[in-house]
Amino acid sequence: MTDASDQITDEGLVNLAIDPDVLAQELAAELLGDPLDEIDPESAGPNALSVARECELGLDWLQKGHQERRLQGLRVFCEHRDPRALPLLIPLLREPCPVERMSAVYALGRNPCPRAVEILVQLLKTDGNAYVRKATAWSLGNYPDASVLQPLVDALQHDVAAVRLWAAGSLAEVGGNSLKNAESAADQLLISLRIDSEPLVRSNCIWALGRLHDKLPESLRAQMVDVFFNVLLNDLEASVRDEASIALEQLENPQVIARLKGLIDEGLLV
Repeated sequence: MTDASDQITDEGLVNLAIDPDVLAQELAAELLGDPLDEIDPESAGPNALSVARECELGLDWLQKGHQERRLQGLRVFCEHRDPRALPLLIPLLREPCPVERMSAVYALGRNPCPRAVEILVQLLKTDGNAYVRKATAWSLGNYPDASVLQPLVDALQHDVAAVRLWAAGSLAEVGGNSLKNAESAADQLLISLRIDSEPLVRSNCIWALGRLHDKLPESLRAQMVDVFFNVLLNDLEASVRDEASIALEQLENPQVIARLKGLIDEGLLV
């Protein structure tokens, strides 16, 4: 390849470059956000040809020996799907660098691989870095394997706020795979909605429960509605009350709508 070709590679994908030193500093400040939070899971690039080109470059970068190139390759597969990347991504889950582990986890959420499930579950349970666990909580939502349900429930019960936030969202995805999963996920989401100290987590529990509503038995649907009304009337955080109000309206249940109108008429809701 010519020097001109190398220039196209570097300049054409400049936005994929990641400075590992900067990211390492960011990782030291737990839960302040991670460098891949802005990834659009639906992004597909300007056209198929450019995506194919990026994936070819990504595969090449993943096979390079040095860390900066691997990180560039990981960023590509956080945005695009390519089954050829899977055997290159899985070994990176065991890298000592948390930036690489985190990026590999996100990439395997974008490119689900059944062979990665066991390692991802173990990372969610035991990895010492909250960014890695947060990424894993998100990624596992893309895996239909029933074995991921309980680890996500455990994370929603016990982990730090950022991990609990993503665990709640992933429970909506995993819970949608079967009636049994939906009930198990909803049971924990209802508990966390009542007791979690973080408003964003409570809001995400409401969103997740709304996603599961149609898959739940009538008794659990009724319980969910009662809990939403309790949140609407009693939660101290306005954003959580708003989320509950939206969720109740989206059920499009005449009895629920009438109950909301009654609370407004009584002056209990604005």
